[in-house]
Amino acid sequence: MAGATAWLRRLSGADRRAAGSAPGPAPGREPQAGGVLIVGCPNVGKSALFNRLTGRYVAVSNYPGTTVEVSTGYAPLIAGAPPVIDTPGMYSLLPITEEERVARETVAAGAARAVVHVVDSKNLQRMLGLTLQLAEARLPLVLALNMWDEAAELGVRINVERLAEALGVPVVATVATQGVGLDALAERIAAARPPRWLYVDYGPILEGAIGRISRVLGRGPGLAPRARALLLLQGDGDEEARLARERGADAVARVRRIIADAARATDRPLDYQVAMARKAFVDRIVAQAVDVPADAGRGLGERLSRLCMNPLTGVPLLVLVLYVGLYKFVGEFGAGTVVNFLETAFGHYVNPWVDRAAEQVIPWPVLRDLVGGQYGIVTLGVRYAVAIVLPIVGTFFIAFSILEDSGYLPRLAMLIDHIFKRIGLNGRAVIPMVLGFGCDTMATMVTRTLESRRERLIATLLLALAIPCSAQMGVILGLVAGHPAAMAVWAGVVTAVFLAAGTLAARLVPGDPPQFYMELPPLRLPRPANVLVKTYTRMVWYFKEVLPLFVLASVLIWVGRITGVFDLLTAALVPVVRALGLPDHASEAILFGFFRRDYGAAGLYDLHQHGSLTGNQIAIAAITLTLFLPCLAQFLMMKKEHGWRVTLAISLFVLVVALGSGLATHLALGLLGVEL
Repeated sequence: MAGATAWLRRLSGADRRAAGSAPGPAPGREPQAGGVLIVGCPNVGKSALFNRLTGRYVAVSNYPGTTVEVSTGYAPLIAGAPPVIDTPGMYSLLPITEEERVARETVAAGAARAVVHVVDSKNLQRMLGLTLQLAEARLPLVLALNMWDEAAELGVRINVERLAEALGVPVVATVATQGVGLDALAERIAAARPPRWLYVDYGPILEGAIGRISRVLGRGPGLAPRARALLLLQGDGDEEARLARERGADAVARVRRIIADAARATDRPLDYQVAMARKAFVDRIVAQAVDVPADAGRGLGERLSRLCMNPLTGVPLLVLVLYVGLYKFVGEFGAGTVVNFLETAFGHYVNPWVDRAAEQVIPWPVLRDLVGGQYGIVTLGVRYAVAIVLPIVGTFFIAFSILEDSGYLPRLAMLIDHIFKRIGLNGRAVIPMVLGFGCDTMATMVTRTLESRRERLIATLLLALAIPCSAQMGVILGLVAGHPAAMAVWAGVVTAVFLAAGTLAARLVPGDPPQFYMELPPLRLPRPANVLVKTYTRMVWYFKEVLPLFVLASVLIWVGRITGVFDLLTAALVPVVRALGLPDHASEAILFGFFRRDYGAAGLYDLHQHGSLTGNQIAIAAITLTLFLPCLAQFLMMKKEHGWRVTLAISLFVLVVALGSGLATHLALGLLGVEL
């Protein structure tokens, strides 16, 4: 019953009353006149369709929440090659998250030539609620029944003509990943008009209120008065703020009186009545146009899906995924085999050649040290970036893309939702947490998809503290891969810190407990083309963002050495690393960590390669660098999302916890007499 209630509230946007306390609409990107908007729930293939229409690549992920910003391209398939705008995923015109607010504001601008609502053909009954809202808004609407092939495989049959007649809008079957149906869709977009008719009867009390509110609103650009009136009846604070800007405080007061009168005239909440009326309308349409076989959802894919989400089977599957994907592929192959090969190449060929060339070309020893030597741009910065971090990041990106494209990650969200509730989050927070293993900076931005400021703040804290990015994670896996006991201690301590920090934050940060809702994509075999494209684009990102930072860090270290500052800072850190039970040389790696955590981890990996770390020291070093300060890019993103005070407070907390956890581990291992 609870699940059905949550579905009803999502169908109408009725659970979005909390948005009424928001300060006002986030500024969305105004669509260009004559543009085509692509809208829909997360993970229905919007970005795939955008790519096919425009030929421009935007990360297509089999996971909700990936399309974070509005993206624009041009569609040569459509007459006039209009701009096409790919909006963030939304479930309703009544937004909760910043992403949904941007999508709604983009739609409400009212300048679009056509709005393409992309839906998952297998789950039409859950998707048509938003279609009704868009149609009631009198937008030039086209419905794209995407994933048509997967629906057919399940035996789901949809009468496209009957569905189009019932909704009064053009309907096209598509398979965006294969380009099926694009020509027909382009024709419908070119001829798109507001719906010929669509009328959902909300009953005499609500219909009377809708009429009176519509007269207060008057006509204007954007959503039709009826759609805006329904949003106001559901408690949409953004729409009320818009009314105040357009008509003034008196109009807001009049609308509030109308809503209060309607609420007194009925014994059920207004938003519930809106939900029930829309559900009844959708049910009638589905009964007329959709035939779902009794055994749909009983195939191998669905059985595997349930196994992934059942704790008894899902946890062992997760352990298997982590063992094969991270430990064996990234840790042993990427951080072992490939790194050893490239390190040997640099040590035997590249570094000696750079040193010889620098001696011949550069007469000044100080400048030669900028390029070669122990801390040169090539011999240290490029070597760390290319020989140590790059192969680890590359194998991690491959593994991550496979998991992403398979549809496993949303199942993981469902599996750990109960645990996340204990730390003030819900399963949806897996979106930024998992993306954090790719890039913490991007993941911090994606916390906007979470429903409340409380959740966004807790998620940002945990990302800064205990979620290592791909470069850092890969190097640390390479560091601990040959020492299973050290790896177990590292994983146990970091997990314990993650849960403890989340539990503490959940108790201290005020706000309501989170709710959870997520559309599950199909569980499928990853498409090699998708995996390769995603891996390639992330590798391009790595070279553009990370390599320059490694070079910059080398330059700063060179400046620090010639001025003596580097030696002073290294000496100042020696007591710290000794307290942690690490060798004195580890002070340089800790200092590197202030530039970037993965840079510091690479320094530790270098020490490990030379046999300078024991098993205990490997565990302590891995714990400290995993929990260390966020990189500069993540720091700046945190400042953008939460301001200076919160960012500085989180950074100080992270630094104390990182050093404290390393010290506590060292003392505990010593007291127990454990040698890893």
